[in-house]
Amino acid sequence: MTQQKNGLVKSGGTQGKRRGHRAEAVRSWLAYYGNLAISLTCIIVVWYLAAHWVDDSFKFPMIEDILGKMGYALGDMYVWRSLAITMRRVTVGVFWGAVIGFPIGAAMGFSKLAMYTLAPFINSLRQIPTMSWVPLAVVWFGLGGGPTIFIIAFQATFNVLLATVGAVQEISPDYYNAARSMGASGWGTVTDVVFPSSMAGLVTGLRVSIGSAWGAVV
Repeated sequence: MTQQKNGLVKSGGTQGKRRGHRAEAVRSWLAYYGNLAISLTCIIVVWYLAAHWVDDSFKFPMIEDILGKMGYALGDMYVWRSLAITMRRVTVGVFWGAVIGFPIGAAMGFSKLAMYTLAPFINSLRQIPTMSWVPLAVVWFGLGGGPTIFIIAFQATFNVLLATVGAVQEISPDYYNAARSMGASGWGTVTDVVFPSSMAGLVTGLRVSIGSAWGAVV
């Protein structure tokens, strides 16, 4: 009986913790989207009042006119085709940026030799303005989506690379020592410690790259 009671107490405690976590998640969700809704409402109200106060649609268009144009654009298939083309270019460019930047960043963060060898070259390329590559991209890839994808990939490579370097350098030495004590080889340490621990840097680099990619598309 005592063991059964203890089991019931533990089970009840576990369920209580789960309910507490779920309630906390729901509160966080409501707080986030509630604040977002309040912010959007305030922006719409201020825009509406300012537009009617200025009373010049060229300088300050009415919010109802903007919503009407947006509704018309959403019903135009040309807009959706253009959006699909843009999304494809962003996806392909960010993908290649991650493919190139992640392994280089992991190597630079893990190996001092790779850092000392590649850092001057990487820093030199970073100083070149992105728009300076546009003429070369047109020559290399011709007109169309090629130059845009190249510019997006160029930006994404450095975003992912730098974020990955930071994530790898923040790995605690205890993880390396634990891997070596368990007989992990150099490559095993990379695959079992470096790569999993650098995923946060990869995600951060991808988020930054996706945001900057829209500027390159425009």
